[in-house]
Amino acid sequence: MNAKEIKELIDLMNANDLLELEVVEEGTKIRLKKMYDGGTKIMPMPMPAAPAAAPAAGAAPASGTPAAPATKAGAHVIKSPMVGTFYRSASPDSAPYVDVGDPVKPESVVCILEAMKVFNEIRAEMEGRIVQILVENGEAVEYGQPLFAVEPA
Repeated sequence: MNAKEIKELIDLMNANDLLELEVVEEGTKIRLKKMYDGGTKIMPMPMPAAPAAAPAAGAAPASGTPAAPATKAGAHVIKSPMVGTFYRSASPDSAPYVDVGDPVKPESVVCILEAMKVFNEIRAEMEGRIVQILVENGEAVEYGQPLFAVEPA
């Protein structure tokens, strides 16, 4: 991994408000973690001695990004900025951040994505009304997966 690739990872962290990122690639493992002062710390990680076992022959290959459900025409789609677990509310006891029909503003929190024990608030990005919730509570989501459909105001 070269300096340019590391800089791209740092830019990805900053663009998606990630606090920590770990990448394993071709025998190299790197973990980037933001410090409290806003800087990014690069920590080399030792590789395990034994290589990971290869998948069994005949095992089904992992599918790519889940198929996106159909959204209403003209609706803006709020997509997941990261891989994580989707939660509609701050806790199991509390009300969801938004329901279908709720008005939202760009600063409105619509859900939380948990990634590596860090809870990231996802905002609406625009003014409008929630017309569809495309993910079930507690479901694992992929980068770029549609989460909500918003009808612009």
